[in-house]
Amino acid sequence: MVEPVTANVEGLEPLLARMENLSFDLRKKGGRFAMRKAANLIRDKARENAANVNDPATPEEIAANIVVRFSPKDFKRNGDLVFRVGVLGGARGYAAASGEVAGQGANNPGGDTFYWRFLEFGTINAPAQPFARRALSENIQAATNEFINQYNKALDRAIKRGQR
Repeated sequence: MVEPVTANVEGLEPLLARMENLSFDLRKKGGRFAMRKAANLIRDKARENAANVNDPATPEEIAANIVVRFSPKDFKRNGDLVFRVGVLGGARGYAAASGEVAGQGANNPGGDTFYWRFLEFGTINAPAQPFARRALSENIQAATNEFINQYNKALDRAIKRGQR
C-alpha cells in the first residue's frame, strides 16, 4: 500500500499578498519558472537516490530517465501549474494481439527502465526501495523555499518591468 505524502507549507502568506498586485499573465509566467526550479530540485534528489539502487551490471540507468514535465492539459483545463517528476517510459506497453512486450523505452537516454516501479513500490518477493517518493518527502521544504525565492525574484523583475 502506498502511503500518501502530506506536507505543511509555511511562508507563503507574504508571497500571496504581493501577487495580488500583478496581472494573471505575469503571475503564471513567473510561477511556471519558479515551479520548474523547485521540480528540478526534486528531480536531482530523485536521480541521486536512483543511482544508489541502480544495478551496475545492466546497461540501463534509471537516474538518466528521471525527468520533469509540464502538464499543459491541467493548465488549459483549470489554470493550475502542474509539473511532474517521473521516469521516462513510465508504463510499459504490451502488444494487444500477441501479448508480448513492445520495447517502447529502448530509445530513452537510460534505456528501457520499465522495472523502476518494481523497485519504487516493491513486489510480493522484493521489498520497496523508494527513491522518488523519498526524494519528495525529504526535500519538500527545500523545494518550497526554492519556489518562494525564485518566485520573489520573478515578481521583482515583473514589478521593475511594470514601472518602466
